Amino acid sequence: MNADLISAALRGCDMARAGRIRSRAARTIRGMRRPFIGGNWKMNTDHASARSLAHAIAEGTGADWAADVVVFPPFPYLLSVAEAIAGSPVALGAQDLSGEVNGARTGEVSAEMLRDVGASWVIVGHSERRHKIGESEALIADKLSMALGSGLRAVLCVGETRAERDAGKAHDIIAAQLRSAFAAIDAAAMDDVVIAYEPVWAIGTGITAQPADAGEAHREIRSALAARYDARLASGVRVVYGGSLVPATAKSIFAVDGVDGGLVGGASLKAHDFLALCTAATVGVAAS
Repeated sequence: MNADLISAALRGCDMARAGRIRSRAARTIRGMRRPFIGGNWKMNTDHASARSLAHAIAEGTGADWAADVVVFPPFPYLLSVAEAIAGSPVALGAQDLSGEVNGARTGEVSAEMLRDVGASWVIVGHSERRHKIGESEALIADKLSMALGSGLRAVLCVGETRAERDAGKAHDIIAAQLRSAFAAIDAAAMDDVVIAYEPVWAIGTGITAQPADAGEAHREIRSALAARYDARLASGVRVVYGGSLVPATAKSIFAVDGVDGGLVGGASLKAHDFLALCTAATVGVAAS
């Protein structure tokens, strides 16, 4: 990405710095990492159902909700969902963004556009974009830099495929993904990052990831963060589980030490299930 364009995007980001101060305070509960639950709606819902789902989730949360709750609707419904959750503790996120500033990029959506419609979070490097669309590590790093530099908070997804796991390369793959993504990210910006571990080998395959699998991966992620930054920073960054979470299995996952919540797919399309996961994360993370 052109350095001049990056500079232009970062210029005048006092709001981004203020956001980091707010997030540092908001993500701590009595000295613990504040639970995070994100609902990734993927390419689902229509205009009416998106508004209805967002309203139901907003109605189910209160001002004293002890977790960060974020919904990630499809691009066309961002503004309508923003209106539906207005005044609630639920935050708005986007499922992707461009690594470039506004300009001649047909079909792309910039960080500035996302902020303009009320988004404060964005997902970067989701496994479906890595493996189905073919996003490179370099592109993911550009997107992460753009998001954080533009005042958005980011959920960075990392994880290994079945082939990589079977080859004994899971730890190496995750560490490499983290090194690439954070190569140009200063420690101060990490207050605005949540990392989601996606066991790609267990998503939609019929294979169930066990709590021990999540615990091992989350420890590896913190080890890689400590190597890139330091142990204190690594212990403060929230790392959430991005596998196939449902209310029936969430309790055991959230009870694992080092699991700070989840990035939820299909279960986030039902308000009752998603709110149950939010409650489970708040209880489970606090007890772990």
